[in-house]
Amino acid sequence: MTEHAADLTILEPTQTALPHCELGEGPVWDDRTQSLYWVDVPAGRVHRTDAAGAHTSWDVGLQVGAVVPAESGGLCVAAGNGFYALRTDTGEVTELAAAPGLPGTRMNDGACDRTGRFYAGSMDNDEAPGAGALFRLNLDHTVTKIFTGVGISNGIGWSPDDRLMYYIDSLAYRVDVLDYDLKSGDLGERRQFVRLGSGEIVPDGLAVDAEGGVWVAVWGGGVIQRYEPDGKLSGVVRLPAAFVTSCAFGGPELDQLFVTTAAGPGRLGGALFTCPAGVKGLPAYRYRG
Repeated sequence: MTEHAADLTILEPTQTALPHCELGEGPVWDDRTQSLYWVDVPAGRVHRTDAAGAHTSWDVGLQVGAVVPAESGGLCVAAGNGFYALRTDTGEVTELAAAPGLPGTRMNDGACDRTGRFYAGSMDNDEAPGAGALFRLNLDHTVTKIFTGVGISNGIGWSPDDRLMYYIDSLAYRVDVLDYDLKSGDLGERRQFVRLGSGEIVPDGLAVDAEGGVWVAVWGGGVIQRYEPDGKLSGVVRLPAAFVTSCAFGGPELDQLFVTTAAGPGRLGGALFTCPAGVKGLPAYRYRG
């Protein structure tokens, strides 16, 4: 259902019939196979559903924070303390590169830029402040450490013209924006885009639409909030689950919003939700290493 109130667009998605996750995260749409992938972090599983609703999953054997399709076939996952290739035909998992972090940390959310570089961050298993980092898996399988001293490394996305990168450190209660050089991968200075949350309510994953709107999942708030490129709040997605983790655009026209959640109060925590977004999203890019 869509309605307009106080100049905000309000969306209320519906639950899918797909299995619940303990900590669903990282949805990504593969336009090549018309499939949605997402992960259940502590279970170490990557899930997929296709346009017909068929469901498949794979056991990575490590806590898995993010998944992206790979240009060469299969998937690339950020899991444990590194990056891995996952063959979807056999389930074989092969390490591509280590992402060394502090003891007790694991990989978390991530995404690829248009050139196919895979950015993914880390966090402390006990959410200790400052223990996380942001890494980049380059096309030659080397790893560059971008930031250290991160609380919980989370949502990553780019503006439609690739000149800006958005990044969330959940424990900082804000979405940052940085100038981005697509050719080199060089980043400008981090600056605040929007600030949101307090206490146990924090920003989590994000997605960017074709109009430059930034959709931010609010953990503990039961919502996704859409911000215009100038930072003005313009839309809200209301979820019947408190722990909203991330969102992605999918479907043949990239105009369907998919939302992941984590288990929590109520029976719908951990479900996957979907609804028409009212705007088209940007395609998800593949790892091209």
